[in-house]
Amino acid sequence: MKKQNVTLTNFLHLKKAEEEQAGEGSKRAAAVITKNNEETKKREAPHIYTIYEITRYIRHKLDKDDLLRDVHVKGEISNLSQPTSGHLYFTLKDESSELRCVMFRDKCAQLKFNLEDGMSVIVRGRISVYEKKGTYQLYAKEIQETGIGALYLAFEQLKKKLKREGLFDVAHKKPIPAFPRTVGIITSPTGAVIRDLLNVTRRRYPHVHLLLAPVVVQGGQAPSEIVNAVQLLNRANKELETIDVLVLGRGGGSIEELWAFNEEAVARAIFSSEIPVISAVGHETDFTIADFVADKRAATPSEAAELVVPDRREIERNLHSLELRIRQNLFNVVEVHRQRLESIEKSVLFRKPTERINQYRQTVDELKRNIYAEITHQVELHRSSLQAYIGKLDALSPLAILKRGYSICSRLDGTVIRTIDNISVGDALKVLLTDGEAISEVKEKKRK
Repeated sequence: MKKQNVTLTNFLHLKKAEEEQAGEGSKRAAAVITKNNEETKKREAPHIYTIYEITRYIRHKLDKDDLLRDVHVKGEISNLSQPTSGHLYFTLKDESSELRCVMFRDKCAQLKFNLEDGMSVIVRGRISVYEKKGTYQLYAKEIQETGIGALYLAFEQLKKKLKREGLFDVAHKKPIPAFPRTVGIITSPTGAVIRDLLNVTRRRYPHVHLLLAPVVVQGGQAPSEIVNAVQLLNRANKELETIDVLVLGRGGGSIEELWAFNEEAVARAIFSSEIPVISAVGHETDFTIADFVADKRAATPSEAAELVVPDRREIERNLHSLELRIRQNLFNVVEVHRQRLESIEKSVLFRKPTERINQYRQTVDELKRNIYAEITHQVELHRSSLQAYIGKLDALSPLAILKRGYSICSRLDGTVIRTIDNISVGDALKVLLTDGEAISEVKEKKRK
């Protein structure tokens, strides 16, 4: 049988014969093939193949291809996951296509580095078909790192640029209002995000008004639509009604699917928004530039709803607790004043006010007597001191000396004569006596 005459039916019968007659020799298998070929020619209707048969035929073709048995493929890792089985599942991507890959646990143990989303690598392996899902994939044997992927490189470069400009600074973060009345939502109108936000806000705080700005959240048009939505809601905040907070969100995905939220235009629109912005992009482990610029980041859209609105039940519990505290405080105040009134009512002053007045009168009288006695005592003390000072002055006074028979001799100008050398014969002198003075002339002077 020539190779070009081998049909799909012949191949399937051949594989079936090989499986059923394994170990019996090639002659018996050839006989079965010949018989099947004869039966096929006799049929008038076309053979109906199962999906399994078609898939297995394609896998056989790929497994026989020499190029696909050992191929090196370069691309960027995305959607990396490693379940408990220890196998690695990821997608290799470039600008045009993507290829699913799997690396089994025994091969993973030989890796010298950890794989990460966005990493640019060269994968060596074989291309085959995963029959259960009918998809072709690369079964990796070796992986070599070639550097960070283009998208991750762009992400890091923009992140550093905006950080230098201060767009991530905490000083620019606006506070999220505790009790918003209107919340603007920027997301896809058909995605799971809007359903999560609606369900959580209705459960927690049904009084809030939600204002949806529908946008596409991935693809080439997404960045411009997101920027326009942010600007539109800010204009509505000024011209129509007050919008307290904005929620920008979408579900999880690969870096390519989330790339609209890594665009510089989107980041600057969020930073320029006068309304506080909560970013709820992706899952807990997904980070975008929008998360760093926004005033608040939520790990999931559900968490964003919990951040933006309070819990009505919690508010009711707090109000009930405050009411109990107010009641208790009022009761305590009333009780204190009641006890004070009872004490006043029982006091002598309240029952017999004249007795207290008489007591005060007696106190005033005692104070007057004490004051008078103190003043008299102080006057006597000062009088005694004054008399003592007078006696001292009298004892030291020149007039007292004159009374004892002494006199003071001085010149007419008042200079006191202390020695005979200070006068001459014929000088006029003034003599001061106890009751007056006399003018005399020196007739003669004698030295002792």
